[in-house]
Amino acid sequence: MSEFEKVEYKPKPVREILLEMKNLSGLMIDLAYSAALFNDKDLAEEVLELEKKVDTLAYLLDMTIMIAARDAEDAEALAGVAKVAGATDKISDAAADIAVIVKQNIGIHPIVTEIFEKVEEHIARAIVGEKSVMTGKKIGKLNLTGRIGVDIIAIRRGGDWIVNPSNDEKILSGDILIARGTRLGISKFREIAEGKIRRIVGVKEDAAG
Repeated sequence: MSEFEKVEYKPKPVREILLEMKNLSGLMIDLAYSAALFNDKDLAEEVLELEKKVDTLAYLLDMTIMIAARDAEDAEALAGVAKVAGATDKISDAAADIAVIVKQNIGIHPIVTEIFEKVEEHIARAIVGEKSVMTGKKIGKLNLTGRIGVDIIAIRRGGDWIVNPSNDEKILSGDILIARGTRLGISKFREIAEGKIRRIVGVKEDAAG
C-alpha cells in the first residue's frame, strides 16, 4: 500500500472486490492520461486518492483469500484470483506514476497538449458547492448529458467512490464530481457545480430530487 494504514477486515465476496478494483483502475487510467495531457493537478490528486482505495481493496482481497483457503485445492483455485488482483493493482500503480509526473511538473511536450486540446472529449473534476443548483438533485433530474453534453462518470464522497453512478444517485454538497464531456460543456459544468451558474434550463433551483 502507498501509505501504511490499519485496515479493518469486513467480509465481502471476492467477485465484488475484483469488480470494484477493475472499475476504479479503469477510471484511474482515464484520469491519469487527462491529467498528463492537460497538466491538471486536481485530476492527478484524484488518481492518487484512487490508488489508496485500490491498495486497500487489494489488501482486503488478500485477507479474504487467506481466510477462504482451507486446503491445497482451495489455495490452487484462489491463486488465479490473486494473480488477477495483482495485475489490476499494477495497472493502478502505473496510473499513479503518471499522476506523480504531473504533480512534479515534469510535463509533456507542448505540441502534444496543443493537439489534445482540440479533441472533443475532456475529463474534469469539480467540487459541488453548498449553493449549487446540483445540491440535493438526482443525476437523472439534472440531465446534464442532454442539457450541456456532460456525463458524471464518478463521485468521490469522503473516502468512498461511486463509479458510473445511476440516474437515481443524489448529489450532495461537498461531493467531488468527475465528469466527461466537450470543452464548452465541461466549462459550464464546473460553473454549475461551484454555484457560479445558478440556473439550468428545465431545473428549478429549489426543487429537490
